[in-house]
Parts: sequence; structure tokens; C-alpha cells
Amino acid sequence: MLKSMTGFGRCEQSDGQRKITVEIKAVNHRYLDAAVKMPKKLNFFEAGIRTCLKNFVQRGKVDIFISYEDLSEHTVSLKYNQELAKEYMHYFNKMAEQFGIENDVKVTALAGCPEVLVMEEQSMDEKSVWNLLKQTVEGALERLVESRILEGENLKADLCGKLDGMLLHVDYIEERFPSLIKEYRERLEEKVKELLDGTQIEDGRIAAEVTIYADKICVDEELVRLKSHIVNVKTALLEGDGVGRKLDFLAQEMNREANTILSKSNDLDITNHAIELKTEIEKIREQIQNIE
Repeated sequence: MLKSMTGFGRCEQSDGQRKITVEIKAVNHRYLDAAVKMPKKLNFFEAGIRTCLKNFVQRGKVDIFISYEDLSEHTVSLKYNQELAKEYMHYFNKMAEQFGIENDVKVTALAGCPEVLVMEEQSMDEKSVWNLLKQTVEGALERLVESRILEGENLKADLCGKLDGMLLHVDYIEERFPSLIKEYRERLEEKVKELLDGTQIEDGRIAAEVTIYADKICVDEELVRLKSHIVNVKTALLEGDGVGRKLDFLAQEMNREANTILSKSNDLDITNHAIELKTEIEKIREQIQNIE
């Protein structure tokens, strides 16, 4: 299945005690480049998240956004530091004795001393949190892949249409080539007759000149290779998964053959068709950049 590198996926899940939302967006990139943004308390799970990502995505610039909400009623608890309170009272009594004053410290005053009473966040059940987080991440990744496949199928249809159009240009150049040789021979014979004022010239000399010309403008090898590349691109598109790099290489090879055909051409019609070939190849190269 052909996949685009552009896509978006979102998933939200809750187990009653916590709610996790994951949003993932991806664009094209030569390699897999992932950035994960999430609350600090979930940083411990980043390696697992990246492992999940690699099971779904091969290439692309991927941004993962994770939000976490604790729905339980007892997320924090009040802790009493008895030893610290005892130490405070020891020094309060010592101060009263030293200065001969009454120790009037009451419970409320003692409780207000730093670190005697503290709010402490309850420890997180890592296993249950990871199970929920993994399910949510995988759900978002599944939706991301679905959107990439949808766009990939659209790309495939468009690319196949462009490749079929390129084959028409190649066929025209193939059909036009024999006519070029014939036209050149006719022009050469007319020019010779004009220059020699009716004097005959050996057919062998004419044939030799025509052969040299034909060899100079011959693009048979380039056309055969170009056709082969076009067929290989269509085959790769139908094969689908993970063919982006291969398609990029084939596009470069098609462009090289089209350049050679254009450089050898001295016929206006063939030149125009070679230019159309290069234009279509450039369009294909741009779209291939977005295939995984």
C-alpha cells in the first residue's frame, strides 16, 4: 500500500482515573525524525513511544503531542513531618528558657512552619499509565497511517496518469526518428545537386553521410532505458510500501535520459516532446518527495 509522508492522527482514551490525548502530525523528510512533546511526568515513557512510532512509520518529520489529565479524586495527600515538628518545638522551648519568656507556640503556629505539613502527589502506577498511553499512541498512529494511505492512493493515481502521458511522448519520438533520416537524405541530395550543378555523386557517399548523421542523432538506447524506467516506476507504485527512495532514484535516471534526448535533437517536434518529458519528470520528482 503506497503511503504519503503527510498525515494527521488523533486519539483520546480514558480508564476512569486518567485521560490521555495524543495528536500526531507528519510531513515529508528524508529520514524518520520524531519530536515528542508531553508532560514531564510522562518523560519516562519516551523510549517506548518512539518504539511504537517505528512500528508504524518509516520516514517523515513526525510531531507527537501528548496531554495527560488525572481524573482521580485523591491525586495528592497531606503529609505530617513529625520529626521536624519535634525539632521545631525543641528549639522553641530552648528559646523560651534562654530568654525567660513563655513558649506560646500553638498547634496552628507549628503547622505553619516550613515542611511540617506538605502536600505530596501520589505515586503513579507506571504499568497502568503505560498501558493506557500505549493504546492511545497506537490509536493515533493508526489514524495517521490511514490518512497517509488515502493521500498515497491519490498520489499513485496522479503519478500513473503522468507516466502514461510520458509514454505517449516516447512513442512519438520513436515514430518520428525514421522520418528524420529520410528527410535528411532528401535534403542532402538536393543540396549536393545544387552545389555540383547536376553532377552525379555516388550513392555510397550519400549513404555514408546519412549513416553518420543517423548515428549522431540516434536516441534508441535512451528511449529504451527511459521506457524501462517508466515501467519500473509504475511497478514500484503498485508494490507500495516503502518505495520512496527507489522512486527518487528512478526519477533522477529518467531526467538524465530526457536530457540526453534533448541534447541530441535537432528537430523541432522532437525537441518539444523532449521538453514535455522533462516537465512531466520534474512534476513527478516533486510528488515522489512526499512518498514514504
